[in-house]
Amino acid sequence: MTLNISAWSIRNPIFTLVLFFVLTVAGIVSFGSLSINENPNVDVPTVAVTITRAGAAPAELETEVTKKVEDAIAGIGNVDHIRSTINDGISKTTVEFVLDTNTDRAVNDVRDAIAKIRQQLPQDIDEPIISRVDFVGGPILIYSVASPSLTLEQLSWVVDNEVSRTLLSIKGISQVQRLGGVDREVQVNLEPSRLTALGITVDEVNRQLHALNLNLPGGRGNLGTQEQSIRTLGSALSVEQLRRTEISLPNGRKARLAELGSIEDGTKEPRQLARLDREPVVAFSIVRATGSSEVTLEKEVQDKVAELEKQFSHVQFKLILTTVRFARASYDASIEALLLGAALAVIVIYIFLKDWRSTVIAGLAIPLSIIPTFAVMQWFNFSLNNLSLLALALVVGILVDDAIVEIENIVRHIKQGKSPFRAAIDAADEIGLAVVATTMTIVAVFLPVGFMGGIPGQFFGQFGFTVVVSVLFSLLVARTVTPLMAAYFLRNHHNKSENRSFLVKGYTAILSWALKHRFYTLLFAITIFLVSLLLAPMIPSGFIPTSDRGQSILMVELPPGSKLEETDKTTQIITRLLKQRPEVENVFVAIGSLGAVNQATVFVNLKPREHRALSQQDFEQQISPMLAQVPGARMSFSVGFRGGKEVSIILTGDNSTQLNQVAEALTSQMQALPILANVSSTASLLRPEIVIQPRFDRAADQGVSVEQIGNTAKIATLGDIDAKLPKFNLSDRQVPIHVQLDPRFRNKLQTIQNLRVIGNDGKAVPLEAVADVSVGSGSSQIDRYDRNRQISVEANLNGVPLGAALNQIYSLSALKHLPSSIHLHHSGDVDLQDQVSLRFGKALTTGILFIYAVLVLLFGNLFHPLTIMVALPLSLGGALGGLLITGKALVVPALIGMFMLMGIVTKNSILLVEYTLTLMKETRLTRHEALLEAGATRFRPILMTTLAMIAGMLPLVASIGADAEARSPMAVAVVGGLLTSTLLTLVVIPVVFTYVDNLQVSITRIWSKIVGGGGREQSARSI
Repeated sequence: MTLNISAWSIRNPIFTLVLFFVLTVAGIVSFGSLSINENPNVDVPTVAVTITRAGAAPAELETEVTKKVEDAIAGIGNVDHIRSTINDGISKTTVEFVLDTNTDRAVNDVRDAIAKIRQQLPQDIDEPIISRVDFVGGPILIYSVASPSLTLEQLSWVVDNEVSRTLLSIKGISQVQRLGGVDREVQVNLEPSRLTALGITVDEVNRQLHALNLNLPGGRGNLGTQEQSIRTLGSALSVEQLRRTEISLPNGRKARLAELGSIEDGTKEPRQLARLDREPVVAFSIVRATGSSEVTLEKEVQDKVAELEKQFSHVQFKLILTTVRFARASYDASIEALLLGAALAVIVIYIFLKDWRSTVIAGLAIPLSIIPTFAVMQWFNFSLNNLSLLALALVVGILVDDAIVEIENIVRHIKQGKSPFRAAIDAADEIGLAVVATTMTIVAVFLPVGFMGGIPGQFFGQFGFTVVVSVLFSLLVARTVTPLMAAYFLRNHHNKSENRSFLVKGYTAILSWALKHRFYTLLFAITIFLVSLLLAPMIPSGFIPTSDRGQSILMVELPPGSKLEETDKTTQIITRLLKQRPEVENVFVAIGSLGAVNQATVFVNLKPREHRALSQQDFEQQISPMLAQVPGARMSFSVGFRGGKEVSIILTGDNSTQLNQVAEALTSQMQALPILANVSSTASLLRPEIVIQPRFDRAADQGVSVEQIGNTAKIATLGDIDAKLPKFNLSDRQVPIHVQLDPRFRNKLQTIQNLRVIGNDGKAVPLEAVADVSVGSGSSQIDRYDRNRQISVEANLNGVPLGAALNQIYSLSALKHLPSSIHLHHSGDVDLQDQVSLRFGKALTTGILFIYAVLVLLFGNLFHPLTIMVALPLSLGGALGGLLITGKALVVPALIGMFMLMGIVTKNSILLVEYTLTLMKETRLTRHEALLEAGATRFRPILMTTLAMIAGMLPLVASIGADAEARSPMAVAVVGGLLTSTLLTLVVIPVVFTYVDNLQVSITRIWSKIVGGGGREQSARSI
């Protein structure tokens, strides 16, 4: 097969040089434009429906709101899963659509579905909020603000108004959320005794204030020669004016608002709190939008914060948490590994070639392959993340592979007495098929990875495509630039005879023995393969290795009903324990940021890795027993792939009692497993409730509706919903006027029983006259999954791989004897591992078929591609052995390394088989002689390429730098597989070749007799 592109490139050097000059410039420019993130963006079409109903209990919201929303959404096409979480006054339903669904269209479909049932929902809910959900993780930056001259309320307003508005102007920021601080409001605290004496209810006072404190448009006037707009200004202009507001009483009387209670310009009852090292602070967090660069955003935010510091000289800003530090360190480590690997690969080339000119030509393949790849990455909107950079660092030795084969073959021809120009043409033509075949096998392996779809496809797709693009560029370099430079840059070697080294002579002797003892050689290879299969169960399996990020996130939950003050006391105890550890730099606590005052998130910043003895994971394991002694709190470190726990078992069913029983049993059994830590159930703990049960006969006699009873209790104890609150107008904002009972009376059951409700005769009657008021209990939170009640049992791992933990969990009696009405689902890392296993299994099968198809097309032969593919199982023992020796688990990165092995190990086989077939076709050598000659000739380039690839991956094997835990297993698998497969390929493949060749000849003879063609033995090689 003649590939004239090399000869054409040698004779037309200008085009090739200009092409790669343009590609290199484009790559350099694109590199500076690529965003830098920790991980690839994962875009799952997800829509959230959030509905608030102030004061509503979870059970009430589930029946009146959540189920109706779920039923409406279920009718939309392409819905994958529906998840709902119901807390006090808030129902949040998250709708996951199948991938490739247009998210904007999905938002519109959900909005239309909710609009159709809007009249079926309670009238006192806030307007439903429908929004898309971006999976970009939590906040990337958290700042605290402080000022000696501003009050807490003023400082909070600076964050809400100035800071948020300034930072949201940065492209790529999706949310700025204040943590801690307070909100300003005018508080109207009514005294029950005065309301009773004057015969008016809390509900009626609130209604009148809302009706009076309004600014409304009044139409248009035409006075004189001009046109005027008409405005009705009813809103109070000061608190004193609000105090003088007259409230209409029954029987036509009136009373000033101040006579009904106290009116103060104050702040809302705090529902959140932030502390830094136990000191209260006002802070704000920044969440990036999908597709934005973490590193770029950090720089832009720092610049904006510097501007804000100049604008507000009396306010101090302090960065207290950043996740970008780890992303930047991981990026630096990946670039360092890439450059160091490239340098080591070039050193290996020089050791073998012992010629700086040949080394430069071969080494140029690395930058000429990698730099243009950046241009394609920008075209496909990729980012510089852990996986795309890992792809480049891992293939750095492969990129130089084709160039090594080309340059080694050219040098060999020069040593035969040819001029560099003629040697470049002849050698490139001779080796062309092998070079194309070896590269296309890599493409065949990783193209399915790029297209495998699902969340794994979005996550690992950039890895697959980056490998494919870079090796295709390396093929282009090898077929154009390498022979071109060799033709004009190399020198004659007439004085150097081509003497084979002692290594080649030793190898030839071993190969000759193997060919004479084919059965024993084949038996040895089969034995090695079977032994490698026995190694597999000895290696623990897992998902994504946990990395030392230098930051721990502790989730804290107190019993339902706990007040903000109790949660604050508990987190201060936790902070004190954490600060006693030498590894801890500072501790930031955010209480109520998740919507409940009994929940807190504790961010623990650890000192740099070189300044602490323990890794993050070891630190968390050591501190967990101490934290477990804190009374009344459930705690767990967030370490999973999606930020939760590593193991999450979801149980669903309609029977709530049975569901709780199964979840309780499973939780108890999982807690007994020493391999698990922080086992907890999301089964809602009962929280105390005050239950108002209307007495319908009495209520009907008095003309009191259930809605009146509910509104009266809600406004008296909580206040009206924000949309209905009267407003106090300031120049820069509206301050809500909050009407409710005085705090001194709200905490008494008797006060609630004595609340007044207006009857049908206009008289106020006590609440206890029309309803029974008692103390009860109810769920604090309800979770639902695909329209069924859900309970999740979650846990972290105690230093064991995920696969090993799952095997023990599934053997528990609670899951083995699961009732038919209870269904088991996976979530968290378990769900992702299942998806990855399924997708990679399909990609593996497709890759093997693609390799065979590519080889058949290139060789025009059905049989000898099978010889080449025998190298695939030969690499398995080395990969698994490498993982076992180094103590690495069989995690996803190691699995990707094995994928890469599939393409790499076939390269050596191709070089042997292709040259053997060429010698058998173009010379008079026998098959035995051709195999010995091909082995001796290809031994050097095979050894060179293998050692260059291993050298290129050594920085990854060494586990140096941030996120090394994820990079190392992949490199270990590749290096181990390369070592064994190369040694076995050089001996076993020639032996297998003889068996396959005999089979081919036999089948051809049989076929010839069937068709009557009298075929010749040589014709077999065209099948």
